[in-house]
Amino acid sequence: MSLAASPQGTTAGALESAIQRVKAGSLSWVKLALPERISLLEELGRGYVAIAEPSVRAACEAKGINFDSPLAGEEWLSGPMVVVRNLRLLAASLRDIQHHGVPRIPASRLRTLEDGRLAARIFPMDSLEGMLLPRNEGEVHFLPGVTAANLREHQAAFYREPHGGRLCAVLGAGNVNSIPPADCLYKLFVEGTACVLKMNPVNAYLGPFLEQAFAPLVRRGFFAVVYGGAEEGAALVSHPAVDEVHITGSDKTHDALVWGPPGPESDARRARDEPLLRKPFTSELGNISPVVVVPGPYSDGELRFQADNIAGMVANNASFNCNSAKLLVQPKAWTARSRVVDAVEASLGKASVRRAYYPGADQRWRQFTEGRAHLRQVGRAAEGELPFALIPDVDPLQTEDRVFRHEPWCTVLSETGLEGSDDPVAFLTRAVAFLNEKVWGTLNATLIVHPGSLKDAEVCRAVEKAVRELRYGTVAVNTWPAAAYALVSLPWGGHPSSTPRDIQSGLGWVHNTLMLEGVEKSVLRAPLTNLPAPPWVPGHRGVGELGQRLVQFERSPSWLKVPGIAAAALRR
Repeated sequence: MSLAASPQGTTAGALESAIQRVKAGSLSWVKLALPERISLLEELGRGYVAIAEPSVRAACEAKGINFDSPLAGEEWLSGPMVVVRNLRLLAASLRDIQHHGVPRIPASRLRTLEDGRLAARIFPMDSLEGMLLPRNEGEVHFLPGVTAANLREHQAAFYREPHGGRLCAVLGAGNVNSIPPADCLYKLFVEGTACVLKMNPVNAYLGPFLEQAFAPLVRRGFFAVVYGGAEEGAALVSHPAVDEVHITGSDKTHDALVWGPPGPESDARRARDEPLLRKPFTSELGNISPVVVVPGPYSDGELRFQADNIAGMVANNASFNCNSAKLLVQPKAWTARSRVVDAVEASLGKASVRRAYYPGADQRWRQFTEGRAHLRQVGRAAEGELPFALIPDVDPLQTEDRVFRHEPWCTVLSETGLEGSDDPVAFLTRAVAFLNEKVWGTLNATLIVHPGSLKDAEVCRAVEKAVRELRYGTVAVNTWPAAAYALVSLPWGGHPSSTPRDIQSGLGWVHNTLMLEGVEKSVLRAPLTNLPAPPWVPGHRGVGELGQRLVQFERSPSWLKVPGIAAAALRR
């Protein structure tokens, strides 16, 4: 049998049985003592390591990747590494709750932002963890009202005031194999809800591996996996025993569940704010992920480094990532603008053209590319593959252009130039307003900023103001926001300004292993250039070995494992 063979859809009777079993289990789950929860997490960690290689093999087969090639490293890094790290950090937080009442954040890691709000630096928590992303720093910005004095009151609410037992229906994403387990781990161990997970048909092959790795939860009725498409998903979500819903996927799926099928009736319900689905609903729903290049004194080598960085944001996972770079934003008159576009194109030429494994990709690619006068195609695509499409100089005044309103979900990167001077301060003001008001999505954004520019106090203030004002759940400086996703300590989700009527990239958080509440956004900062280069850059020869080594590292971190990790990371 094919490694990537998908299970058949769950029958109505089996779905009912799974829901009732986990609903009953939710009553026991909330009463489980901390030592038992920690023991379970350790057991789940062992179980996930055991299925790591076969699950990566299945993913490679499904996505057309040679398991023995460096490209398989994508699946190691975005799948088992993330989940094993998630399990380990959750166990550490529960131990903190045992001894301190909440996961610990030392006061030395707290600071007050210029607007008076609280920020907490949570990555790296120690020098060993810092080896994962050298010279990177991650912090959380909180909403008004969260202070250093009351931060403990905004952590681990379930463990301070447990509810009486709840069942969450989780509709899993089909693109990245860490998403379904990580979403469930958040609901289970942070929010205290038992979970029935419906796998997306695109990666339903992962389900049996999850059932094996999470067997201790399955046996006790805390967790179940079911299969099928929209019909099974709707039946699960609407079941009266289901208390709440979480979905990672499309905003269109969200809207159909909450407001009903598209049409006048759905529009009228939305206008009246009378949703069909009245259960608590959290979601992560994609994004037109922008990369803003702030003018500065870039050398050719620095531009090439960041071009590789941006190209990797596009090429990774055949561009089927909610955080894939989709829109490059620069000043229209900046003299280096064309150099950036040319460098990104050259770097995409080093990336492998990939199987378009996600349904409908070919049609979406044509919708974005047909009739584009300046379209640049990169790479030779065979049957079932798509070349990279670079669309430069899209008019920013044509705000109804689909590149600003619809996520491509395929190998397309657009570029636009904003009118006005190329002064960094003035440009940042325009760019923030443009992204917040004209570009769809609230999940993540990237700023590329030269360190020389930051030596000017006015520019530095403008960059910090932009980081604060961008309405995105994650803002990254000089790096891909996907790194924040992979760290799992940082909260991941859409900006809380979204509403059910205008859901954008969704509402609610996942990952967030320090169990923080009142979160406004995560911020990850990196140097303009770094050694080693990020593992997502096109043509990285050591990423396959790196992924496997990092899974073992996350299972049991040790300085003895660092030299092997460094050697693999440096095999550029």
